[in-house]
Amino acid sequence: MQTPEVNTYVPIAEVKKNEMPAQTWDEAWRNKSFRVKTIVGGMLLVALLALFPFFFSYVEKRQGIQLNDFILQQIPVADVSLITFIVIWSVSILLLIRCVQRADIFLLMLWSFLFLCLARVLTITLVPLSPPEGLIVLKDPLTSIFYGGADKFITKDLFFSGHTSIQFLIFLSVKKKLDKIITLTATIAVACLVLIQHVHYTIDVLAAFIFTYIIYRMGKLVTGC
Repeated sequence: MQTPEVNTYVPIAEVKKNEMPAQTWDEAWRNKSFRVKTIVGGMLLVALLALFPFFFSYVEKRQGIQLNDFILQQIPVADVSLITFIVIWSVSILLLIRCVQRADIFLLMLWSFLFLCLARVLTITLVPLSPPEGLIVLKDPLTSIFYGGADKFITKDLFFSGHTSIQFLIFLSVKKKLDKIITLTATIAVACLVLIQHVHYTIDVLAAFIFTYIIYRMGKLVTGC
């Protein structure tokens, strides 16, 4: 007697639905897990950002160690604030467009950025540093709001570099090849520019790549993106 053949065919659309995070916002928002992760992640990030002015006020007042950075000493100092923030905000606009287009990129960035903020709070607390010699304040009235006001500029949020890590996180999160090229170029540019302005030590910039990759993997684990 011949055994009936068991139909193991699973439609491709069903496989993608089960194994891949939704990309379109309509599809993603119908998913309860996506809604919960978006709402919870958003609330946690807002709460953390609300505490930032108090944290950075404490950081700026405490005593820190000034490192003897041989590499930084070889780099002539210059004010490159304008070009730095042209790069940063251009990439931020690109990210915003991609987040509107793809819900999975938004969710991954939301949780990864939350973990990034928490990691920097921890490392800055554990590694008290004073600014490098010759530092020129990197002025950005927009991000300064999170430090306590448009006229507030923090110089002791050093280990690890937030500017470099955010650019690298965006590079890791975007999907298109051209986006990858643009954001990797921006990451390298910002890493060099913060050293030229002496707002970070070399170790701050190098550590940013290591910490950010770990954080990115954590974000992928939590979101499934």
